[in-house]
Amino acid sequence: MIRIIGLVLLAVGVTLLVFGYNASQTVGEQVVEGFTGRFTNQTMAYLIGGVAAIVGGAALALWGGRRATT
Repeated sequence: MIRIIGLVLLAVGVTLLVFGYNASQTVGEQVVEGFTGRFTNQTMAYLIGGVAAIVGGAALALWGGRRATT
């Protein structure tokens, strides 16, 4: 069950990264980035949230289902 949650979180992370990348390529975002040198808060939230979800999802998917053997 934990591995399934990890895979879902991984998929959500990839989706957020795609949204963040697409948002960063818009004309308005390019203008803001040209003047300020950084992306808007919404675009940064997509990118950071996507990376965090991918890392967390990968950790759960890879190591979440293991049980201690004694």
